Amino acid sequence: MKTVLSAFAFCLAAGWASGQSYTSYFTGNEENIDVQPEFGLCLMGGAGESDEAMVWFLEKANGGDVVVIRTSGSDGYNDYMYSELGVAVNSVETIRFDSEEAATDPYVIDKLSNAEAIWMAGGNQATYVNYWKDTPVEDAINNLLNEVGGAVGGISAGTAILGQGYFGALAGTITQEEALANPFDNSLILGWDDFIQTPFMENVITETHTNDPDRIRYGRIFSFMARLGYDQGIRPLGMAPNEYCAIAIGEDGLARAFGEFPEFDDDYVYFLQPNCEGPQGPEIIEEDTPLTWNRGGEAVKVYQVPATVSGQNFFDLNDWNNGSGGSWENWYAIEGELTREPEPEAPECFLSIRETRRETVRVYPNPTMDRLQVEGEFGSETVYEIYDVAGRRVDRGVLANSQMDVSELPAGIYRLSLNAGLKIFSSSFVKH
Repeated sequence: MKTVLSAFAFCLAAGWASGQSYTSYFTGNEENIDVQPEFGLCLMGGAGESDEAMVWFLEKANGGDVVVIRTSGSDGYNDYMYSELGVAVNSVETIRFDSEEAATDPYVIDKLSNAEAIWMAGGNQATYVNYWKDTPVEDAINNLLNEVGGAVGGISAGTAILGQGYFGALAGTITQEEALANPFDNSLILGWDDFIQTPFMENVITETHTNDPDRIRYGRIFSFMARLGYDQGIRPLGMAPNEYCAIAIGEDGLARAFGEFPEFDDDYVYFLQPNCEGPQGPEIIEEDTPLTWNRGGEAVKVYQVPATVSGQNFFDLNDWNNGSGGSWENWYAIEGELTREPEPEAPECFLSIRETRRETVRVYPNPTMDRLQVEGEFGSETVYEIYDVAGRRVDRGVLANSQMDVSELPAGIYRLSLNAGLKIFSSSFVKH
């Protein structure tokens, strides 16, 4: 047994003291260490963890502290991450959110703010959206990704919320048959650009459990992309690891595929994009009407990558055109029926995703007594909004001279949001 009982007891006591809004399970060293992690993004399909992908993820923490967040379950990740995979980390702490109040608890936010890696367990993504969106939890994840340059990952529901677009299951789930039969089904509610700001995931929506025999979802992500493009006027992109597979994205923008192919011949991950040659959107996308997105049988170009133990096969997210070890397919739908066919040639579509990544923004001093200063490339029409810990908007205005007067706000924890067109930044600050 690890000598962590005092820390474990402290964490549980902290949860009870705050009205049991969270429960903490702690393994490792109590003293926080400050190390520089590496950027990493790990998306797991949902049925089980890829050990090799998890090793890749933990190595990005560079020996630091790992925090697992979830809204159900308990400490299943603690020993697995801390001692069973052979990667040295300072600590692993699982924080289970027992109510939405945990998202503003100072202990929880402190732990997330000092983590080198954050992992989101499987569960119900609707609860994750309801508990974490527009809270200091969201800010801490975004800060780790975009300011610190650390590692974030998830499995199942944890993967589902990591795209710029996301299916939050806020009105329940939906099958691929239902989504293809009616892309405006009441359950097909997609979030867009208002949650986790993940590098390399611009215009991307993810899918999980893609090849689960009880709930095949290839047609579901296809429908999500059709709807996202229709709603937002963008060229939507998709990422989908099969059940026991993972996509691991490093700072170089190479998305590596981890799994156990060829021992399991269905271990693939998929990268989807509309064909850029000619009209791109669906021919028929209407309420209560089956989806037709055909475009001559070449509506969506898909790079299918065998997911191996070594993770040597990859897709390049810097241009969404080049890869290694995979093959191309065409996916299309006619009157709600999805077809997949081999494609011998890559599309001549080149994106510059790296150029669209959000600019670094600095807000200081933090804590502050009267004014906040903002450093970043925002224009004269940048709108700021300030929310209290209960999620109530307490101030709104146009950013003038990169400053905001917060002297009239009562002391407390607040969240600042800046909106400058497509550039959205969010951060917590403390007012004394």
